[in-house]
Amino acid sequence: MRKDTGPAPSALRKVFSALLIVLACVLVPLGGLSAWAKYEIGDTGRYVDTMAPLAAGPDVQGAIADTVTDGIMSEVEVGPLEGEVRAYVHRAVRSFTGTEAFRAAWTTANRAAHDAVLRALRSDSEGAVTLDLAPVTARLKAQLADDRVPLANRIPVEHTEVTVLGAQELSSLRKGFPMLEIAGFWLPLASVALALGGILLAVRRRRAVTATALGTALGAALLALATVIGRTLTLAGLPEHVSRAAAGAVYDALTETLRTATWFILALGLTVALATWLTDARARRRAASAAPVPAPVPEPTRARA
Repeated sequence: MRKDTGPAPSALRKVFSALLIVLACVLVPLGGLSAWAKYEIGDTGRYVDTMAPLAAGPDVQGAIADTVTDGIMSEVEVGPLEGEVRAYVHRAVRSFTGTEAFRAAWTTANRAAHDAVLRALRSDSEGAVTLDLAPVTARLKAQLADDRVPLANRIPVEHTEVTVLGAQELSSLRKGFPMLEIAGFWLPLASVALALGGILLAVRRRRAVTATALGTALGAALLALATVIGRTLTLAGLPEHVSRAAAGAVYDALTETLRTATWFILALGLTVALATWLTDARARRRAASAAPVPAPVPEPTRARA
């Protein structure tokens, strides 16, 4: 009498293969997001290169012109001619935003802010992360004075510290930042390793490849959806005085690499799934056509009466 040895080996392989493939697909959006945060947002050089083209964008230029004009007008008294002076100053500042000096100031400010945030996240310093705008203000004042803009010499150049990251926000981000830097490297590798393991362990590997590709495409689609939702929530949570158009331009620039990679993974997953399904269907048709045709069974002869 045969003893029950438990589940068949093929059944166990199916279970473990499915588990590895599911885990691999779950890690696709997490790995993509962490890799983007580490190599795109966490790298000062890439961050500055990403932000640099925004200096030529009308949304950012308009927001900067509005902010600088408000700052200048708050420091001077022009009496009944305030409307005319404001309009003139705004045109002058908007013209300045198209110069090389403005682009250099924009790059300097972004590099300084990003360096300050990374240093704070990687150290044990307490307190908020601030950015001194005095160098940017001094460059702006010099350019406006050279252009003979009225009241330019009266722009105060003070060491104005702008809070980039609050102390409470810094404390919260510092807890997860080291894990994010580790995950940005290891999560994508883990996803690939789990997918390969699931495919190699599968009893029917073509179907496993198709399932992995579809799961990868689904994970990429979820990441794309999360990016869209994140943009909506980010713009909805801005203060009233912040330009939505400029903030949207910044968000789109920062997430451009992530969105491109997401759509590439989505297209690749669907393409691999379709190609594997077609290959599997063709193999089944060939196997069916190559199968021997069963010989007809002869009818039994009837006995004559």
